[in-house]
Amino acid sequence: MRVLSLGGAIVALASLAGSISTAAAQAIPVDLELVLAVDVSRSMDLDEQELQRQGYLEAITAPEVIQAIRAGAFGRIALTYVEWASPTHQLVVVPWRLIEDRASAEAFAAELAEAPISRERWTSISSGLRFAAGLFAESPYRGLRRVIDVSGDGPNNTGPPIEPVRDWVLAQDIVINGLPIMLEEANPGFGSIAELDIYYEDCVIGGPGSFVIPVREREQFAPAIRKKLALEVAGRPPAVLPAALPIREKRIDCLIGERLRMQWMDR
Repeated sequence: MRVLSLGGAIVALASLAGSISTAAAQAIPVDLELVLAVDVSRSMDLDEQELQRQGYLEAITAPEVIQAIRAGAFGRIALTYVEWASPTHQLVVVPWRLIEDRASAEAFAAELAEAPISRERWTSISSGLRFAAGLFAESPYRGLRRVIDVSGDGPNNTGPPIEPVRDWVLAQDIVINGLPIMLEEANPGFGSIAELDIYYEDCVIGGPGSFVIPVREREQFAPAIRKKLALEVAGRPPAVLPAALPIREKRIDCLIGERLRMQWMDR
């Protein structure tokens, strides 16, 4: 076994640091690195999932989104599209791509449109977030901001608890925004809840300027995604909480999905 001397170890560490610095220096600077993390659990029927996919296709090429991209300091963003469901189902549908004009946005949309929609049981937002966060290390881009845009139609019901994973992601200076899908009437027996927007606000999203845009009607899908993407590209100022105001208490049980699943399995 080879044993390094102290001097050799210092040289090795310096070489490693130099390699990391070189890789960072070679990364292409962008205004935003954005992961679109999309729920494909079977709680959404295929029509709804196709509607969701179409909403993203329209949003990526929308004039207001292209305008927001061009208005940035670098005038470009990096984008990747991921589908997630159970703890073992996360799929990169379109890997990191540079979006800087309508042509590159349309190329991304065309690549996404050609890919089939995967489907899987269960809803593990936590596993989806953990997977999405790991993609930034693989990105050939270096963003002024890093954001995960997560959409879903139910609470976390399997995999790691959502709060510790959410906090771990936020500790890496990654912002999480949410698109809770609330098209169907809540049925706790099947793991859906009426307060999904509140659940996303209290348990899923976080970071400076993070926000939630609920979708309650089918007609809202495309406009909501378009608005959300434009806001993420443009960036939002951090929310300021005056020191005199107390921090709002959590309004919902962040383990509600897991509890509903256990009740369903015990029947």
